[in-house]
Amino acid sequence: MVKVAAFDPEDLLVVSAHLEGARLKASDMIYLPKEQRFVMVLDRPVAGVTEQRRITGLHFERVTRAMTSKLPTDSPETLLTLVGIGFEPVDAPSGHVVLLFDGGGAVKLSVECLEAAMADLEPADAGS
Repeated sequence: MVKVAAFDPEDLLVVSAHLEGARLKASDMIYLPKEQRFVMVLDRPVAGVTEQRRITGLHFERVTRAMTSKLPTDSPETLLTLVGIGFEPVDAPSGHVVLLFDGGGAVKLSVECLEAAMADLEPADAGS
């Protein structure tokens, strides 16, 4: 089981590498403005293990705004594939976390500073 925290762009690259190719639906993501939190649950491939996947939670703290681009808003059950996660600094330590999806969709999170964590929520499931 994997647990990773990210407090700088290099840490976020590690999170991104673990989640590359993860699948989720738009309905598996939520922005909680009162808590300044963005949360998502993904079905990620296990690195180096064919056909094994894990349900993983990812959350970002200190989020002041969440924007989407080219995501299927009319069909929240459409399957999305995460391509990568990046960080665009604006005025240190603030910036934008960008979640990129296959097909050109994206979620852009404005953050006061980079603070994220991912953790597997269950053991590996072969063949899911």
